[in-house]
Amino acid sequence: MFDINKILRPNIKNLTPYSSARDEFKGEASVYLDANENAYGSPLDKDYNRYPDPMQYQVKKRLSEIKGVPPRNIFVGNGSDEAIDILYRAFCNPGVDNVIIVPPTYGMYEVSANINDVELRRVPLTEDYQLDVDAIAERIDKNTKLIWVCSPNNPTGNSINRADVETLLANFSGLVVVDEAYINFSRQKTFIQELTEYANLVVLQTLSKAWGLAALRVGMAFASEEIIEVMNKVKPPYNVNEASQQLALEALANVDKVNGWIKETLSERDKMVLGIKDLDFVLDIYPSDANFILVKTTDANGIYNYLVQHGIIVRNRTKVELCEGSIRITIGTPEENVKLIETLHSYKG
Repeated sequence: MFDINKILRPNIKNLTPYSSARDEFKGEASVYLDANENAYGSPLDKDYNRYPDPMQYQVKKRLSEIKGVPPRNIFVGNGSDEAIDILYRAFCNPGVDNVIIVPPTYGMYEVSANINDVELRRVPLTEDYQLDVDAIAERIDKNTKLIWVCSPNNPTGNSINRADVETLLANFSGLVVVDEAYINFSRQKTFIQELTEYANLVVLQTLSKAWGLAALRVGMAFASEEIIEVMNKVKPPYNVNEASQQLALEALANVDKVNGWIKETLSERDKMVLGIKDLDFVLDIYPSDANFILVKTTDANGIYNYLVQHGIIVRNRTKVELCEGSIRITIGTPEENVKLIETLHSYKG
């Protein structure tokens, strides 16, 4: 049975969070002289002299309408990476606790573990890039606080078997974090729908991928109210700036446009696969539920360097565990994709 008090760090449990001026007064006034801001405005076309809403209420309200989750179950951060770091700082005692990752997977889980001095336990995915549930169970001990699952997975692109994730949720007393950065491109339904069933579930999403807001750094975590309260307690007081909040709200009003991009991306992904699958140096193209494909080749380094020479940048993943010889190709515009396909067809090896 999950009990947040059993995995929460004692110092975080007893922490009194910083109380900002915007926390102490939340109404409307004509004169604000409480936060030591520049009262004259900003040397820009738009004023940014006032601190932003520390809890991003309007953004959460709109996300609530789109995702079907109450605002109290939503954390908004400076990219998903902030949520990842906060989960380490809130639930993992440095030098004592450990977490489990399932490589190949998103690299920030490991980087944040190292920054926070938390032991990292690797349980590689199977050959078909699925969870090895039995091996994960063998690595869990009393100090295991988090299990990280990226689905659809980066860099492999496939969705993780839902039943396997549910097995972890039902049998693990720590947090299972399901990173759904690419869920908008997936045929699999989001785990957000399972929040009421699993108290130890945290779902990460982002506006960086399908929503096209990578430069603004807006990420989300969805979890129980008690987990979100902890994350808000630990975060910096104004972790998402005013410009990002305003622009995110504008973007979130354009769901139809984003859905159109998603549809076109999936169509272009299929064209990309058809365009390169019969090339002599392509050994395999793994099934993808994301806006990229992982391609196993005979010479990842040579292909990568050849593409660079032609002004095309892909991601060389040959040094990643279980991705030897592979390159990761993001699906671009139709014109960009045609250029990549034509360039690959001219590669002689």
